[in-house]
Amino acid sequence: MPAIALVAAGTRLGLSLGRIFGSHGFDVALIARSNERLGVLTEQLSAEGVKTAGFPADVTDHAALAAALDTAAGRFGGIDVLHYAAPPAGSSQAVRSTGALDVTVDNLVPQIESICYGAITATRAVLPAMLSVGTGTLLYTTGASSVTPAPVFVSAGMAGAALRKWALTLNAALADKGVYAGHVAIGAWIAGTPGAPDGASLKEPDDIARLYWDLHTSRAPAEHLIGA
Repeated sequence: MPAIALVAAGTRLGLSLGRIFGSHGFDVALIARSNERLGVLTEQLSAEGVKTAGFPADVTDHAALAAALDTAAGRFGGIDVLHYAAPPAGSSQAVRSTGALDVTVDNLVPQIESICYGAITATRAVLPAMLSVGTGTLLYTTGASSVTPAPVFVSAGMAGAALRKWALTLNAALADKGVYAGHVAIGAWIAGTPGAPDGASLKEPDDIARLYWDLHTSRAPAEHLIGA
C-alpha cells in the first residue's frame, strides 16, 4: 500500500488530505507536536476506514522530525507522498498584524524555522528513498502572501516565499528523476478556521484536498494558487 506523510497535520486540511488520499488506498502517517491532536485525527480517520498512525514531533526539532518520518516509513513500508504545511510561529493575531515595518530578525527567525527549515528537514528525510525507487511526490503549502505581497503577514510571507522558491527549483531539479514537487499557496479562508471574518468566502477543506490529489496524479503544474 502507498503511504502519505502529513507533517504538521491539522484538523482541517490535514484531516481532509488523510481522508482523500486514504479513499484512494493510501495509508496515512500523521506527524504533529500535539499528541491530543494526533489522537483526534487517527481516531477519525480510522473510523472512516483509513489505516493511519500518529508520530509526535515538533517541526522545529530537526532530529525528532527526521526520526518521526523514519519511524513512519518503517511502519508503512516507505513514504510515497510528503505533504508539509507548518503554520506560522506565534499567535495568529501577531502573525496577521506584522507589516513590513514590523519585521525584525527576532520575529522572522521563528517563521523561517517553522515554515522553511522544517520543510527542508522533512524532505531530506524522505527524498533519498524516493530517488532510489525513481518515484515520489513532495507537496508544500504556504499562505498566498508567499506569492503575492500583502501589507500584513509579512514575516510569514517572507518565510513562505523562501520555501516556494526552493520547491519550484526542486521540482525542476527532480524532473528527470521521477519525483514531483508541487507548491500550493492558499489565499482563502478554510471552513472551520477560527477567526475567519464575518462574510468571508470559505473553502471546504475536502475540496482543497482534492486539488492535492490532482497534483499528485497529474504531476503538474509545479504551483497552484487558491484564491478567495
